[in-house]
Amino acid sequence: MLGELFDPKAELFVHDRMRPHWSQAGAIAFITMRTKDSIPKDVLSRWANEKNEWLDQHGIRFNTDLRRGKMWYQVFDNLPTKIRDEFNKKFNRQQEAFLDTCQGRCHLGTPRIANIVVDCLMHFDGARYQLGDLIVMPNHVHLLAAFPTADAMETQFDSWLHFTATQINRHTGERGHFWQQEPFDHLVRSPEQYNYLRDYIRDNPAKANLQAGEFQYRRLPDRR
Repeated sequence: MLGELFDPKAELFVHDRMRPHWSQAGAIAFITMRTKDSIPKDVLSRWANEKNEWLDQHGIRFNTDLRRGKMWYQVFDNLPTKIRDEFNKKFNRQQEAFLDTCQGRCHLGTPRIANIVVDCLMHFDGARYQLGDLIVMPNHVHLLAAFPTADAMETQFDSWLHFTATQINRHTGERGHFWQQEPFDHLVRSPEQYNYLRDYIRDNPAKANLQAGEFQYRRLPDRR
């Protein structure tokens, strides 16, 4: 495969911003970067309420010892594994389905702008990271990558977001943040999940009813 599977017994780097980000040396990560206008604030607020209510319904209530008045993202990392997996399954699919409705200005649907992202991602492939399959959709990007050290992913996120935003703003004549500043990332747990994610990336344009030229897809060969 592209890299290694997540090893729960190996050293793990956890970086907390709005939510915890797990990274591990050599482990394959599934990464989603979305544009800042891809999900409206009122939708994010509604989802936050739904997530809190979901925890209440599954026994992780607001007044229990685990939550103690905290919001879902403040306790997520300490949830029982089964609850955390069910939570991810439900709400990750919710976000992905919404992104495929192509909300926002959708600048990445323009080939010239999408290629800025593709070229940036591929530039240090094999040097700073190992890059797998990727898809640039009109308002978000999915990719698979493996990083040589546990803390390299966080640094690379900042580099990708800053460089591509600067270049894209030059092309569009706009200012300000282009990306949502915190990508979504998930460490791959099994060969089956790895293959599922590769297929998900490949099939994403069809699910969003996109035509050729409205997305940029690269299915890169596995390293052996």
